[in-house]
Amino acid sequence: QVQLVESGGGLVQAGGSLRLSCAASGRTSTAMGWIRQAPGKEREFVAAISWSGGTTYYADAVKDRFTISRDNAKNTVYLQMNSLKPEDTAVYYCVGGTAAWGLKENRVDYWGQGTQVTVSS
Repeated sequence: QVQLVESGGGLVQAGGSLRLSCAASGRTSTAMGWIRQAPGKEREFVAAISWSGGTTYYADAVKDRFTISRDNAKNTVYLQMNSLKPEDTAVYYCVGGTAAWGLKENRVDYWGQGTQVTVSS
């Protein structure tokens, strides 16, 4: 089992930056990533990273603005979000699974509780 706890969400103006963190405990040798859900919309893949950190995937909507990384010594994954837009407003969930490509395909084994990100225009 893996427990995931997110932090770092909040309110930011368009064009600003936020960094989300996700601390993992338990069986932590998993791929990790982020999925978001905006009000009235379906959940959407954002980014994923392999256990080694050598492979990453991004949704087209966030490519070149968001960066996913991990520090395995701290069992923590990060999502650096730059040039934020109002359409990035959503609850961001940290997720874990067997493979990064699997998270991209919504093959998620573990979910965090979510953290709210709100981008004002």
